[in-house]
Amino acid sequence: MSDNWQILKQWPELILDRLADAGVARITLNRPEKRNAWNEAMVEAFFESLEIVRGDRELKVVITRGAGPLFSSGLDLYFLKEANASPRDWDRPTPTVALAEALRTFPRVMMAQVHGYCLGGALGIMNCHDLVIAADDAQFGMPEVLRGSFGQLVTSTLLHGGVPVKKVVWMQMVGRNISGAEAERLGIVSHVVPAAELEATAIETARAIASRHLAPLEHAKITVQMGRDLSLSQAIALDQLVGQRLRRAVDPTGDVENYLKSQKGGPNLNYKRPDV
Repeated sequence: MSDNWQILKQWPELILDRLADAGVARITLNRPEKRNAWNEAMVEAFFESLEIVRGDRELKVVITRGAGPLFSSGLDLYFLKEANASPRDWDRPTPTVALAEALRTFPRVMMAQVHGYCLGGALGIMNCHDLVIAADDAQFGMPEVLRGSFGQLVTSTLLHGGVPVKKVVWMQMVGRNISGAEAERLGIVSHVVPAAELEATAIETARAIASRHLAPLEHAKITVQMGRDLSLSQAIALDQLVGQRLRRAVDPTGDVENYLKSQKGGPNLNYKRPDV
């Protein structure tokens, strides 16, 4: 199957394109000469990209990737220095923290495609994607303590993602990177593949997810992103509420006979609802 990517909008720091007839959009961090370090212009372009995607209900999955030899080296330290030049009220999030929260609540499936290095604040932003597919030789790390910080956003998202405390502290205080293979063992990434297969795997996975009805995808994301902040009893109650909300958009049992026929002999991921 050929991949026909069409540019929707391009900024100096970022490119937004879509895969024709597939329901997949892609955001490329485009500062390879600066190791795709995040600055204010990149954050603003990313927010604008999300709004463009929001306006097209045909787009169901968004892939985030980096141009050049790596995903992202983290926050641009000159941008960070400028942002910290004057004290910020504690109730006002930094641009990258605001983006991280937006990724968690954005009503599409967000997938990070990671190669090369993913460090510091970029790791925190990656952690707020719903899925992460990484090269097995990718490198994940927290260099903040070395320069006098602690890993804002990264520490909290790793801990809340279930990474063992001593592994987080190893990354944070020792400062050594971990590989994509180890990141998969720790549950930091969803799936790892050889670097040569990364892009094809990410696109194939995004195509498969985008072939499904948008309403169950949106509601599944709600239960994950909201449910992980709740107690078990509260999460079960959320499931009940979301289930009732979903039924107002789509009938989950509307094609039961055809679905059951498609699954005879084992799982068949090629089944599609007739209303997709």
